Amino acid sequence: MPITLIDILLRDRKITAAEADSFRRELRTKRITEEDSLLAKLPEEIVFEAKSKFYGVPLKKLDEDHTIPPEMLTYIPEEAARTYKFIALSRIDSDTIEVGMVNPQDVRVLDALKFTLTSKNVNAKILLITPKQFEMLFQQYSSLHGEVKEALQNLEEDIADIDAMAGPKIDTTELTANAPIARVVAVIFKHAFEGNASDVHIEPLDKNTRVRFRVDGILHTSLLLPKSIHAAIVSRIKILTNMKIDESRVPQDGRFRSRISGSIIDFRVATFPTINGEKVVMRLLDPFAGVKSLEELGFVGTNLEMIKRAVQKPYGMILITGPTGSGKSTTLQSLLGTTNKEGANLVSLEDPVEYNIEGVNQSPVRPELGYTYALGLRSILRQDPDIVMVGEIRDAETAQLAVHAALTGHVVLTTLHTNNAIGVIPRLVDMGVESYLVPSAVVLAVAQRLVRKLCNDCKQKVPAEGRAKKIIEETVAGMPDDTQAKVRSDAYWIWEAPGCGKCAHKGTKGRLAIAEALEMTPELKRIVIEGITEEKIINESKRQNMLTMIQDGVMKVLDGMISLEEVLQSTV
Repeated sequence: MPITLIDILLRDRKITAAEADSFRRELRTKRITEEDSLLAKLPEEIVFEAKSKFYGVPLKKLDEDHTIPPEMLTYIPEEAARTYKFIALSRIDSDTIEVGMVNPQDVRVLDALKFTLTSKNVNAKILLITPKQFEMLFQQYSSLHGEVKEALQNLEEDIADIDAMAGPKIDTTELTANAPIARVVAVIFKHAFEGNASDVHIEPLDKNTRVRFRVDGILHTSLLLPKSIHAAIVSRIKILTNMKIDESRVPQDGRFRSRISGSIIDFRVATFPTINGEKVVMRLLDPFAGVKSLEELGFVGTNLEMIKRAVQKPYGMILITGPTGSGKSTTLQSLLGTTNKEGANLVSLEDPVEYNIEGVNQSPVRPELGYTYALGLRSILRQDPDIVMVGEIRDAETAQLAVHAALTGHVVLTTLHTNNAIGVIPRLVDMGVESYLVPSAVVLAVAQRLVRKLCNDCKQKVPAEGRAKKIIEETVAGMPDDTQAKVRSDAYWIWEAPGCGKCAHKGTKGRLAIAEALEMTPELKRIVIEGITEEKIINESKRQNMLTMIQDGVMKVLDGMISLEEVLQSTV
């Protein structure tokens, strides 16, 4: 009797004898292939390991963010790749390329590959890839196919050696304004927007230029372009932002607005000199995207109640704190939306204005013109404001002015850089604010981090075991008694997402905040006046029954919103 995939799995102890018998009975009673039967009940990777041994085709191991060199995508047309589920991976030598294939046993697929590569004068080394890997790799056609390839071909016709553009004697204006370079840059913008990227990194490497998109807080390589066009791309972006084209020795900042797929997008651009050339980072901002509610951002329970209570007060500072990229500005915008009422005069200082909010007087600071947060804050106080938003407290002068505004009858919403909520008060004192002013000025300190949400379409409930169970038990044990009573259990369940087509096989889709909040209570006022120590503030936070960020995160883990690994990565 010939050997089967079931036999291989049984031999490798991937399934039991009872499971093997069950699979064989199913094959006898149903019109279904052996592979489909196994894939319905076993992880894809295990089935394809057996398939690799069965057909004698090596199984290709690929990282989640594996990037195919752009030139490889030209060997196999997109339509052929989609139909037959094979894709060129890399070049072995001048005569041979690696081709990943989902069904190497299918003669029809092999014939199609042979026909496809005939005109390319190359041979193929066949490697086995899983359907999930194929779908991940196939998405890279949209990043290059047609648009960038055509632009690069046109560029080669127009420019013999664009590397010379980096020299001081060449005028780059004419070259960077030509259609091919403008098209390459436009395609980068388009795919960044359509891929929901928050940032674009254009990085010069030794042999090529790497374009990476930050999606849900994680950088992914999207394109690898010829190094020869890097200087032209940078110059094109500098033209759009009115930067100095001939200055590549020092960092520059700029911004511009563009219409993409019917939406108006603001780009905040920064260049940075490196040994390989200038790196460009662009932040994408949709000024008309609308402001999300606090609940949509991830604030729940006690934290949400404390924030809503704080914004109802007639004056005082609400400080949002956390590292760069933790969503502080977005939370401030949500707070502005919460307080935006007909009878209130709302004024904001922002760098830049990220979202247009109807009814709010939003002012972009311009440090290069001398219009700083401190100068703007002085002017705002002469505008009869009720609520003032200051994008960030960066220096002692701004801190003192913000405290003064809070003490003179204004609600002040602002951000600060500290690791947690208990660090806000010591940070203000370190910045030169008199400690006796802090209790009367500060109403609430909120610290937050952004974590990736699990994909709702593929997440699965699993029991928490081993290390995960221990971490959850220890975290729950440290929660306030009333919160413990709600979540304590003998058996905890968490959620995992293997990835699917709707989340690009990442297992995550979007982000939300985990947070902690510390109120200015009479007890905390007394601590500040008598002398601040970290131990005293920690004890007061426990007395307030403050949920720490990791505790808030674990509660969201148990609710199936995020993974435990995300929480630990952000807080530990």
